[in-house]
Amino acid sequence: MGATLIRAEEASTPRPIWCVTTQNWHEVAAGIAAPARAFAEASGFKAEPGALLVLPAADGSIAGVLFGVEETPRDPLSFGRLATGLPAGDYVLARAPADPRLAALGWLTGAYRFTRYRARNANAVRLVVPDGVDGEDVTRIAEAVALTRDLVNTPANDLGPAELESTVRALAARFGAQVGVTAGDDLLAANFPLIHAVGKASPRKPRLIDLTWGAPDAPKVTLVGKGVCFDTGGLDIKPPSGMLLMKKDMGGAANAIGLAQMVMARELPVRLRLLIPAVENAIDGSAFRPGDIFPSRKGLSVEIGNTDAEGRLVLADALSLADEEAPELLIDFATLTGAARVALGPQLPPAYTDDDRLAADLARHGAAEADPSWRMPLWQPYMAMLDSPIADLNNAPAGGFAGSITAALFLQRFVERAGAWLHLDIFAWNPSARPGRPDGGEAQTIRALDALLAERYAG
Repeated sequence: MGATLIRAEEASTPRPIWCVTTQNWHEVAAGIAAPARAFAEASGFKAEPGALLVLPAADGSIAGVLFGVEETPRDPLSFGRLATGLPAGDYVLARAPADPRLAALGWLTGAYRFTRYRARNANAVRLVVPDGVDGEDVTRIAEAVALTRDLVNTPANDLGPAELESTVRALAARFGAQVGVTAGDDLLAANFPLIHAVGKASPRKPRLIDLTWGAPDAPKVTLVGKGVCFDTGGLDIKPPSGMLLMKKDMGGAANAIGLAQMVMARELPVRLRLLIPAVENAIDGSAFRPGDIFPSRKGLSVEIGNTDAEGRLVLADALSLADEEAPELLIDFATLTGAARVALGPQLPPAYTDDDRLAADLARHGAAEADPSWRMPLWQPYMAMLDSPIADLNNAPAGGFAGSITAALFLQRFVERAGAWLHLDIFAWNPSARPGRPDGGEAQTIRALDALLAERYAG
């Protein structure tokens, strides 16, 4: 990252940043040195949200920075604009925004750039940790967000099932977790037939990655992430335009991994389990077909209505495994349906749960962390859309109605024993840049869930 947080004693003559509104601008201006104030007036600075002006000192150095914010910010991460808009150097908040913690987080997340294949120069800007803000905790969150984004941004030729496994193993080594992996035809022997069916046509072996961390007798929190490293659509092949972003079809796995890192770095007193069904939905003579019927780990038979509805299949086996030990909280992340984006767009993931307390807590923390989601109904009458005349379930109802809901209902059939279950149909991608959120891969809902889990389990 080009932007970092530092302690006050590490700063070298930090330049002040004044966060100003149209209401307080004249008050702030009165406290600024006359030459700098005259420069701001000559420049026509209006203190409108997003306005940024670097003020010169009489000797030609930087006297400070004016940044326009809203009185009640709609986007607390807007401070992220400064991470790439300022000259190199150290800075300090002379007048803080409404939420200095999220401003500091925006400073870090706004500086993110994906540099694996192309070097990008970034100004080395450092912000003194604002008063009352835990800089180490904000950095912990930003590092997990960066990991999530890196994974989503990496193309499929360099990120397949084996590479996802390597990522999880590296995480386990860092935090002292245990990892088990079931791959290839061993999936059949271990009773994961749906994961095997989806991934068997690829030369890159499908696998189920299983990480555990924490005391065995601690409350069980299980994360499941859809790890479809590339999705051609299978024999129901996508058009070329539909494949352009399919490197991000493992965005659910990336977000689950990011949240797992947050939990372990925070040292939450939980028994964490991370399950990643990692596959590539490819095509060869062994590819699964529309009309095929497969058993599932749970014992329910599934008719394949569409091979491009593969994510719910691999999640079904992983959720069944997770559910067998009745975790207190079971959360799955998946870039599952285009219907979710039609309904709510790219910035607002649908959230599905029957637990009203969990839904309320997620909404509250989502608002506080500027990491929103929107509760959608598990509308049971739509379960009939999943009926098959020859199997227990069809994976892809005909007609196209309520696509995100029916996908959630399909997954619900594989969860019975968990104390609470939450399904998140995320996009994991920013189609255009916003302050604090560069275009490309994105972490969605995991900052809100990090706060939720801390509230429940950190005491």
